[in-house]
Amino acid sequence: MPASSPTHSSTKSAPTTSQSDTAPASRWLVIGGGVMGLQVATDLRDRGQNVTIAEAAPTMGGLTSAWNLGDVIWDRFYHVTLMSDTKIRDVLKRLGLESQMKWVETKTGFYAGGRLLSMSNTSEFLKFPPLTLIEKLRLGGTIFYASKIRNWRRLEKLTVEKWLRRWSGRGVFEKIWQPLLQAKLGEAYKQTSAAFIWAHTARMYKARRSGMKTERFGYVPGGYAQILESWVGWLTGRDVTMKTGSPVKNVAPLNSGELLVEFADGHSEVYDNVVSTIASPFIAQSCDALTQTEKDQHSNIRYLGVVCASMLMDKPISQYYVTNITDTWVPLTAVIEMSTIVDPESELDGKHLVYLPKYLPDDHEGLNESDDDYREKCLSTLEKMYDHFSRDQVIEFKIARAKYVAALSTVDYSTRLPPIVTSVPGFYALNSAHIVKGNLNVNETITLGEEKLADEVWPDYQKRVARGQVATNATSRDEELVSSS
Repeated sequence: MPASSPTHSSTKSAPTTSQSDTAPASRWLVIGGGVMGLQVATDLRDRGQNVTIAEAAPTMGGLTSAWNLGDVIWDRFYHVTLMSDTKIRDVLKRLGLESQMKWVETKTGFYAGGRLLSMSNTSEFLKFPPLTLIEKLRLGGTIFYASKIRNWRRLEKLTVEKWLRRWSGRGVFEKIWQPLLQAKLGEAYKQTSAAFIWAHTARMYKARRSGMKTERFGYVPGGYAQILESWVGWLTGRDVTMKTGSPVKNVAPLNSGELLVEFADGHSEVYDNVVSTIASPFIAQSCDALTQTEKDQHSNIRYLGVVCASMLMDKPISQYYVTNITDTWVPLTAVIEMSTIVDPESELDGKHLVYLPKYLPDDHEGLNESDDDYREKCLSTLEKMYDHFSRDQVIEFKIARAKYVAALSTVDYSTRLPPIVTSVPGFYALNSAHIVKGNLNVNETITLGEEKLADEVWPDYQKRVARGQVATNATSRDEELVSSS
């Protein structure tokens, strides 16, 4: 079980607020209690605002939420922290958790040509059987070159296929890049920009620089169940109101300049400002007052979804944290051996946790595959991949799904993004779809939330205050909220 959250009377102080961060307190609603929502709420509270978070699910956390696998509590989807992930580490430091982190050096595997191969260091890379020496040099050169690129917008104008074929050559593309892209993106890889592979390469290179040329991944004991409990407790202790099981149906502007928020259960509340952090297709449906152009911009964003099995076993399946798959018959994106990072004895009741994800475009019928069919697909695949694997080693098997996980960075993606400051005064649309210089991960989400709140949301709010468009007063939240049937 997660440990209790830190005492709210902790001596840790909030960051110093600069003059540009000051403004009278008003009522803010943050829609979505995932990492983005929690970060936005934290930053608003640091600026002295009255904040409420509304989350549709029974618990906060979104894609980082945890669940039970028998007696084990761990993340529904796989997450790790890199040593270079400074933003999430800052959050953990504030919560008193950063010093508890466990760091582990990991290994990377490939399943290629019906064999499991290691590619965890330079020596193994040079011996990698599927590629000729020239192909290895071209692959290494592509990765190195990508890590040095700073003008990501130039890459956004090219498809990832065109760019990789140019720099890696036909052989490397067809043996390595194409099957990896198809495993991750399906046929949508043909519309994906080269910025996608640049972002992934840049993050891993940065991690290796921070980890002395090795991949060192970390986790907090208790996983995200512990992080979320501590973060929610920290916010609650600073008078942030948490509403779980509270999906928002519609946000509508009032003549007073306030926003009327209608919840799915039929009741309504009034706020001065609303920041929606949910997936863009939901934003398009939840604010009728947006312009048709804004709705179309949100609706037209393509997402990757995922079906991800969590498998608890009585023995490990491999020595690799991630096994990348280039054999196209395998119906999985990768095999993730989480217990190569997370201590099985202290965290997993002596068991071993394996994730079996398959990423698919949000309109793919595979996202609706039955649990029984996906389970059978996974188990029969593992029986072919691993000679030592048998079904009687599986103790728990549970499947999680998410339709809107990561926006697809298609060609010229950043030029078609919907605005964060919308046409509806006080309604802001800030979600992970606005990540343009990286791939979706917890650190990138926190970075985006912090930067865009400071650079776009807050300045717009200050302008509205200066124009007298926001009514601010010192009344309590109970007096401020207006309910109607």
